Amino acid sequence: MHSAWVARYARIALGVAFLSAVSSRFGWGGTFAGFESYTAEVLSFMPASTIPFFARAATVFELGFGIALVLGIGLRWVTFGAAGLLLVFAVSMAISSGIKEPLDYSVFSASACALLLAQQEHRKKSAVVGQLGREHNVVAITADADRRRAVG
Repeated sequence: MHSAWVARYARIALGVAFLSAVSSRFGWGGTFAGFESYTAEVLSFMPASTIPFFARAATVFELGFGIALVLGIGLRWVTFGAAGLLLVFAVSMAISSGIKEPLDYSVFSASACALLLAQQEHRKKSAVVGQLGREHNVVAITADADRRRAVG
């Protein structure tokens, strides 16, 4: 199986998962008030006054990451951001509900998936930079040879 297809599948699946989570806060299987209650459970170690902020911030980040992942925009930074957000979510779940909760909901797995995507984006960019460097060297060597012929 070609790695580009595997990465595309993982990227779109992760993006759609973020968008699905956000959609449930706006009438497709839930409400924002319900999400705020869940946020309070997950962040039980935080002051109650911070919960609305974190619920809104999570929604904004999940919506942005979801759209960017599905469309393939800014993947190098989006994948790291998604991995970080998911890791924070997993650790918060573990602190508040025990380690089984984030394991049962595959939150650590989703975070690892995002890190693998980030690594692939880094490798892709490194390969492009390497190719550009080789092309630059070929141009420089050719130009140097042309100068030698002109002088000699």
